[in-house]
Amino acid sequence: MTTEASLFERLGGSPGIARIVDEVAARHINNPIIGARFRPYLEPSEKLEDLKAHLARFLEMGSGGPQRYTGRDMKSAHTGMNISAEEYMSAMDDIIGALEVTGIDEATRNDVLAITWSLKGDIIKV
Repeated sequence: MTTEASLFERLGGSPGIARIVDEVAARHINNPIIGARFRPYLEPSEKLEDLKAHLARFLEMGSGGPQRYTGRDMKSAHTGMNISAEEYMSAMDDIIGALEVTGIDEATRNDVLAITWSLKGDIIKV
């Protein structure tokens, strides 16, 4: 009997997700379309570390890991931010790029893409 690895496992568990989150954060900060939204988290540096830890817990739990996420849901977290479709797509490009450079295989990238795409309605301004 074979058991398929969970998405959490395919992302490398907590250490792998931490690497992915680090890469996503760096890409978002340097992204000309969405960077202005993330640069305020650079000072003090604890703000960025808190944001990354929060995102990592969200991804760990959402990918089948044992971690608990106690933050807000996507809709609540993004209410009032007026995120455009262009910004959303740019963020998704950053996420896929981060998955690629951290060595995540195409099938797993596609699984993550499907999940992030499913959250679109909760994130972009309607």
